[in-house]
Amino acid sequence: MKPSFKYAVIHRHRTKYAVKDLCEILQVSRSGYYKYVKHLNHTAKDFDLAEKIRTKQESCKKTYGYRRMKLWLDSEGITKNPKTILRIMHKYDLLSEIRRRKRWRKMARTRHRYDNWLSREFNAEHPNQKWVADISYIQTQEGVLYLSMIRDLYDRSIVAYRTGTSQTINLVLDTIHLAMKSVETESRRELHLHSDQGFQYTSQAYFDLTKEYGILPSMSRRGNCYDNALAENFFGILKTECIYRHKPETFEEANKMIDDYIYFYNHERIQLKTGLSPLSLRQSG
Repeated sequence: MKPSFKYAVIHRHRTKYAVKDLCEILQVSRSGYYKYVKHLNHTAKDFDLAEKIRTKQESCKKTYGYRRMKLWLDSEGITKNPKTILRIMHKYDLLSEIRRRKRWRKMARTRHRYDNWLSREFNAEHPNQKWVADISYIQTQEGVLYLSMIRDLYDRSIVAYRTGTSQTINLVLDTIHLAMKSVETESRRELHLHSDQGFQYTSQAYFDLTKEYGILPSMSRRGNCYDNALAENFFGILKTECIYRHKPETFEEANKMIDDYIYFYNHERIQLKTGLSPLSLRQSG
């Protein structure tokens, strides 16, 4: 017979017979019996408190956590340790159904860094030898429009560009895909693509794409905007000569302004250094 069963028999007959005699007959210790009784009393108290908590949880639609439940019990004149309340709520399945948001752990992402192969040598001997890339933004009344572009240092032309309403890695990748359509396979081996250390350019996807095309990535030093001055320079020209003057209100207006201006810039805008537009210089070479 299990001790717990013997203790239950003793407890049932404790008013008729002496506890000492019952313990001797059933061969259990009195200390064990009294420990059993203490546990019974503890369980009974737990049950009474659990019923009060259950009633409150039903009225508040199970939204109270143990801290809020303690405040309510205090207001009812029932003083209990918060740990006791939490234990009982666990034991009787009375926990709040409202859970705190989980803290998402920031997963480690591979970030690639590249040497500064360009090293501020902003001149190129032929097309598709040195490109610079960057992202800028244009403010409209509908929000921010992001512009990703690639500029060729040979003639300062804009090789490719893409716009989007969010600053994503795909915005950069799409720009590269578009730019590479005009580059012959043989020329790719000499192509350097320079950028800053934005997350798009340090991403695994950017690393994979440049490797796929055989492009040699180059990267500015941290916090040194002058290493990518020719990319920044174009955005300054675009905004000064077009965006700031006309102030587009919608994404559609901004996109049209960018399309029109880049066409003008590539085909018609004369550069003081050469006396030709970028693509005129390329054709003459």
